[in-house]
Amino acid sequence: MINNHEAANKRENVLNWKNYQEKVADFFRSLGLDAETDATVQGVRTKHNVDVLVKSHHAGFDVTWIIECKHWKSKVSKLHVLALREIVQDTGADRGILLAEKGFQSGAIEAANLTNVQVTSLENVGKSASTAINSMKLRDLFDRSVWCKKEYWDIPKAFRVESGLRPGLGYGVGYSGDWVVKAVEDLISKGFRGDFPCSSDETLQIISEGVMGLKMPKEFLSLLELIHFIETLIVDLEKRINECKMKFGI
Repeated sequence: MINNHEAANKRENVLNWKNYQEKVADFFRSLGLDAETDATVQGVRTKHNVDVLVKSHHAGFDVTWIIECKHWKSKVSKLHVLALREIVQDTGADRGILLAEKGFQSGAIEAANLTNVQVTSLENVGKSASTAINSMKLRDLFDRSVWCKKEYWDIPKAFRVESGLRPGLGYGVGYSGDWVVKAVEDLISKGFRGDFPCSSDETLQIISEGVMGLKMPKEFLSLLELIHFIETLIVDLEKRINECKMKFGI
């Protein structure tokens, strides 16, 4: 029989775990992802109850991560890593993350090596998750820039001029989708290299406001800052291209 003291301790442990679970979900939400606690996921063989289900549906990529929270006073064993691996495999999730603030037994770490299951703490997962998400966003922006470049050059020149996608002859400096694509390609290559802070092209700094409608910063301090700037350029160009195609029935 459980006495009152044991019952109180049990309630406190559940409350602490729930708080930890919500803290984990809030972290992934801060990255712009959808995070659901106490979620049920349908696998090929059966349904699975998971602590936190993380999803993102962006223009160029889908992400599904399954997060298990072990807010324990002892290290997590290999069995829990193997269990999460099974869930990830059965559901087709991109990644499984096992979080524990007290660490993992050596067998657990070995079982996670060279798999799509990561064993870490909430503090440490912040770095790896942010990097992974930003890398996917950069890849998505690259794919969108390829689409913009193709669509831009497929539009007849006269239509591009009339819709403001490029300046007409004799009209001096004006918005140019060609220059935007060139700027985006240059910035994305810098993002893939991953060396920050990084400086932008000096020519683009000078002409950016005239040909892109946006002042090019002299340098970017982080990948996230670079991504935000690139996305602003891409979103604007996509809008202009789609409006032009709609106007001329392309």
